[in-house]
Amino acid sequence: MIIDCHTHTRNSFDADNDTVIERCERAIQLGLDAMAVTDHCEVNRFFDKDHYKIDYEQKYDDYGFNKAFENSMAETTAAKELYSGKLNLICGLELGQPLADMEVTEKILEDKRLDFIIASMHEMPGHDDFAFLDYSQEDVPALLEQDFNEILKIAKWGKFDVLGHITYALRYIQGNQNIPVDMTPYQDIIREILKTVIEKGKGIEINTSGLRQKFGDTFPSFEYIKLYRELGGEILTVGSDSHTTADLAKGVREGIEIAAQAGFTRIAYFKERKPYFINI
Repeated sequence: MIIDCHTHTRNSFDADNDTVIERCERAIQLGLDAMAVTDHCEVNRFFDKDHYKIDYEQKYDDYGFNKAFENSMAETTAAKELYSGKLNLICGLELGQPLADMEVTEKILEDKRLDFIIASMHEMPGHDDFAFLDYSQEDVPALLEQDFNEILKIAKWGKFDVLGHITYALRYIQGNQNIPVDMTPYQDIIREILKTVIEKGKGIEINTSGLRQKFGDTFPSFEYIKLYRELGGEILTVGSDSHTTADLAKGVREGIEIAAQAGFTRIAYFKERKPYFINI
C-alpha cells in the first residue's frame, strides 16, 4: 500500500497552482491508497503583515495565512465528499511555528475538519525562513542549536500528530549552499526530541523531498529513523512534501523501504486526528 501524507496545493504560497482535485486525480492514477493534503499555515504569519512589527530585513514576505488556511480546509473538505469511495483523502495541515501565537494555534486546533496536523519549524524568531538565509553570513552551529531547541519545545507542547522534517534546515545549509554540517553536537538534543515525541504518544515523518533535491537524503536521515524506532517510536508517516502534481508520491516507496530497514513493520496515516496503521 502506498500513501503520501505530506502534500501541498495552490493553497500553499510556494506550490504550483494545482487544485486539490488535480491532486486527487493524480493520486488515483498512481494508485495511492491514501493522500493527505497538508497546506502551509505559518502561525507567526497568520494575519496580514501590518499586524506585525517587523524590525529586521526579510526576503520572505508572505503573510495572511488565515486566508490560505480557510481556503485549504474548504477545498479539501469538499474534495473528500466528491471522492468518497474513490480515494482516502485526508484533510491535513502543516502548522509552522505553532508556539509563535498560542491563541491562533488553539483556534486552529478546534477546527473539526482537520484529520491530521504536521508541526514544523521553518524559521527562527528574528530570522527569515531557512530557505532565504545566506549561511555564509550566519553562525550555523548556533542557528542549528536554536532550531533543535525550538523543535524540542514543540515536542514538549505535543498537540500535533507528527513532527515534520526534523532536519529541514539541512536542505538549505548542506543541500543548496553546500556548507558541510557536523551533526555530532546535536545528537543528544535530537535524541531528547525523539524521546519526548514518543512520551507524548505522537509521531514523526519520513519526508522524502530531499531525495529529489540537492540534499540527496530524507528528512530526517536513516540514522534518526532507526534511533526513533530503537527508542520505542511506533507512529511514522511518509510524505513526499510535493508542491507540484508531478512530484506527488515521489520517493514514497524509498521512504517505506527506509522505514522497513529501520525496523518498522507498519506506517501510519491519520483520520479525525487518530492514527491508523498499514503493514509494509
